[in-house]
This record gives sequence, C-alpha cells and structure tokens, in this order.
Amino acid sequence: MAITKKRKVADDIRVAQRDNVYKSMQESQEAHPSNPLDEVVAAVSITPAQKTPSQLPQTALLQTPREKLHLCEEKAKSYSSRHEDRKAVQELVRCVALARICYGDCHWKLAEAHVNLARGYLQLKGLSLQAKQHAEKAKEILTNAIMPPYNDNTDVFKCSVELFHTLGRALLSLQKFKDAAENLTKAERLSKELLQCGRIIKEEWTEIQARTKLSFAQVYQGQKKSKEALPYYQEALEYIETSRGGNSLECVPILRGLAGAEQALGFHDTSIDHLIQAHLIVLSGKPSPEEATASAHCVARAAVTSGRPEHRGVAEQYFQESMTNLKAAEGMGKAKFLSIQDEYCHFLHVTGHEEKAASILRESLQSKVGVFGDLSPEVAETYRLLSGADLAQGNHSGAHRKLKKCLQIQTLLYGPQDKRALATQQSVDALSKAPETAVKPKQSPKAKPAFCTGGPQNTVLGKARPPAAD
Repeated sequence: MAITKKRKVADDIRVAQRDNVYKSMQESQEAHPSNPLDEVVAAVSITPAQKTPSQLPQTALLQTPREKLHLCEEKAKSYSSRHEDRKAVQELVRCVALARICYGDCHWKLAEAHVNLARGYLQLKGLSLQAKQHAEKAKEILTNAIMPPYNDNTDVFKCSVELFHTLGRALLSLQKFKDAAENLTKAERLSKELLQCGRIIKEEWTEIQARTKLSFAQVYQGQKKSKEALPYYQEALEYIETSRGGNSLECVPILRGLAGAEQALGFHDTSIDHLIQAHLIVLSGKPSPEEATASAHCVARAAVTSGRPEHRGVAEQYFQESMTNLKAAEGMGKAKFLSIQDEYCHFLHVTGHEEKAASILRESLQSKVGVFGDLSPEVAETYRLLSGADLAQGNHSGAHRKLKKCLQIQTLLYGPQDKRALATQQSVDALSKAPETAVKPKQSPKAKPAFCTGGPQNTVLGKARPPAAD
C-alpha cells in the first residue's frame, strides 16, 4: 500500500513537471515569434496584456482591419506632431502590415503605406537606407498598379509624386546627387501634369513645389554649388510663404539653407538678416530652451564668420542670448553651454578682449572637469588658451605651468608622438629655454577656432579636481 502511494505521488510530480515545461514553452513562443508571419500578426494584433476590459473598449476588439489601418494612420500623425518619433514609426510599420492584409500585395494602398514609412524613417529617424528600400518597394508595387482599373485614379498619381520626392530625398541623404535629381524632376513634372489636368488644385501644387524646390537646392548645396542652389532656395521660400504664410515654422529650414548659400557666396549681410528672420519665427512658436539656443547660436556664428566690425554687436548679442538659455542646464545642456562659451571666448580674443576671455576660461575650468573629466581634450585646450593669455600679459612662469598641464593631458590622451602633443612639446621647450621671451604656444594641428565645440567625449578617464588655474 505504501509502495502504491509513493508511485502515485511520483506520477503526480512527473505530470506537474511536464505541465510546467509545456507552459514555459508556450510562454517562450508567445514572447518570441518563431517566423515572420508571427511578427506581422504581432504588429497588428492586440497583446494579451492589452485585452483587459478596463483598458480596452469592446468596440476596439471588433474593429475590422481597415478600421485598424485608419486608426494607426491617425496615431502616426498624432505621435509625429508631438515629436514622439519612435511611436510614430511603430504605427507606420503597423500600417504596412495592415495595408497588406486589407488590400493584398499589389495594391497602390500598400505602396502608399511603404512611402509613408519611408518618409517616417527619413524625417523622424534619419535612416536614409531604410527609407530608400521602402521607397523602391513602393515603386515596384506602383509599376504594377498603374494599369486598368487604377491608371485613371488620381490618388495613385498623387502617391507617385510622393514616392518620387521621398526617394529623391533618401538618395540626397545618401549623397547620390544625380539619382536624387532625376527622381525630384519626375515628381515636379508629374505634379505639373496633374495640375494641368485639374487632378490637383493650385494650393496642393504650391505645397509640392515648395518641398521639391527645397530638395533641389539641397542637392546643389550638397555638391558645393551654392550659386545654383540660391535661386531654388528663394523659390522654395516664395512657395511656402504663399501656402503657409511668412511666419510659418516651415520657413525656418528654408531660411537657414538660404543663409548658408548666401554666406558661402560672401553675402554676409543678407545671410545674417535671413538667420535673424528665422530666429524670430522660432521664438514666436514658444520653443524649448535648447531650440531657442540653437537658433540664436546660428546667428552668432554667422556674424563671427563675416569677420566684419559692423557685425560684432550682433555676435555679442546672440552669444549672450544663447548662453542665457542654457546657463542653468545640466548634463548635455551644460556641455553645450560650455561649448558656446568657448566660442564666445574665441570671439573675445579675436576682437581684442583677451583679459575678459581669460577670466571666463578660468571660471569655466572646474565646470569642464565636472562635465568632460580632468583628462579630456576640452580641459587640455583650456589650459593651452590660458597659457597664451598669461604669456600675453608677461606671466611666463604661469604660461609654462599651464602649458605643461596641457602637454600632460594630451600625452595621456593621444600618446607622446601625436601631432598635437608634439606641437605643445615644442612650445614647452621654447618657454623652458627662453622664459623671458614672448613665445606664443603653438596651435595644435587641425584644431578648430571654436573651442570645446563638441559634446562630452568618450575619452573621459577621470574627474579629479584640477589644480587651481593661476
């Protein structure tokens, strides 16, 4: 009897273990779809966690695929408008899966979903290659779709315009300028034909023209052909002002591109004017501190680049404005503040305000150690600049000490044979041999005129408190 009971207990244990294994396998399969079809179904289905009555209305469970498709399209637009890029792209991926379920593999609506996803990858995530692949897939589908009964469908031709424009933009980002121009030309020609046939209204055509002209300008600008790019920027600005108004945020990228082309051609006055115009539009849209800073910084840089005395007041004004926005920032904001502050110090040095520049640099040293680390290019560059300031004031011993600190950091970061370390070593040797001779520390090779222009480096080796700057 005892033996029978033991066998029964053992059988119960084996059954329980087998059930647990089976349950674990089921959970594993649910967590990891085993084939692409499962992934598509997972993209459009409601997960078990979402099927609770408190979270999901009963009507949502009874939606048809087309209703779900429409809902996903609306969600994608909503997320995009709120700059929730990752969620927007997820909804666009679902739209592709749902369009295939609703319309099949050869319908123009599936091509439209691919075009929308390509545009999402390009604009929201900057993934040019993925955008190109989805645009080419849409092109393949539309090639078969433009035949009876779809060859007289206006929506198909509108989709084709968006396809050519999106593919052109993707190729532009991949620096395939010739192919980009060919696709943009197709978009422009097809939109003009649709306007002439009355398939689209003048307002729609104007918006298409604005985007196409801007893309053409960027194609030429990407090839350093500023003279050819300039009229396209001007046309794009005229079209967008006509369709959206002169204070639309959509004018901002066009104005900045126009200013860049004008600056390259030496038209500094108009370049600065257009950047100030863009800055005022940005401010009217209640921007974040980071957006306001970036906009003001663009104006300050353009004023410095001109090199003209009449633009120094503009540079001073917009440097101060950009730094004020980030003065209390932390993390990446603090790094950006220090970057702009160093550019401002360079501007002060060039315009003959060396003492003020040196004072700001001394005060910033502790903050740079906290943000970048004591063994960082930013701290090394600050010591080099402070050494030059001491030397200009006749403080040779102070200049020598700071330059040696710069050399120590550069040697640890780059090695003793690096060009930057060798240039600094020559300056240290010259100061050691002739401490009373005004020897200006050598500029490190390929050093940028603006100091600390990047974010936090990955070469931070420590954050010890630096010796006090003399």
